[in-house]
Amino acid sequence: MTVAKIVANKTGSRIISCKPDENIESITKTLTKARVGVVMVVNDDGSLAGIVSERDIVRFIAREGKKALSQPASTIMTKKIVSCGLTDNVTSLMGVMTENRIRHLPIIVNDKLEGVISIGDVVKARIEAAEREAAEMMQYITSGV
Repeated sequence: MTVAKIVANKTGSRIISCKPDENIESITKTLTKARVGVVMVVNDDGSLAGIVSERDIVRFIAREGKKALSQPASTIMTKKIVSCGLTDNVTSLMGVMTENRIRHLPIIVNDKLEGVISIGDVVKARIEAAEREAAEMMQYITSGV
């Protein structure tokens, strides 16, 4: 199964984003309201500048204390972005996420942010594929071929 197929079946595929100068307190409210684990940090030209995760925020607050909340996203965002494309498959996504210890991948098409795929999306797709394969195998076995 490819990223394109996962996205086509995904409900709620909007991109939650912020600007590099948005403060951490505002980002925490955005994450909470949207019920997501990451926010994409997007420049004025629409290009992806970085990613801020809940984990990034927690570690930053633990290190800096309350003053961390007034700092901009650009101070803690992950700038080395690992991404995927629409033609990437579930197996490769699992490897990339495991190797990089990440739970979200921005989907980049022609240098443009097109969406975000989470480990939950990948696991759901893999379970659906396994169930489909099992049903097809059972159908084959019971068809008397």
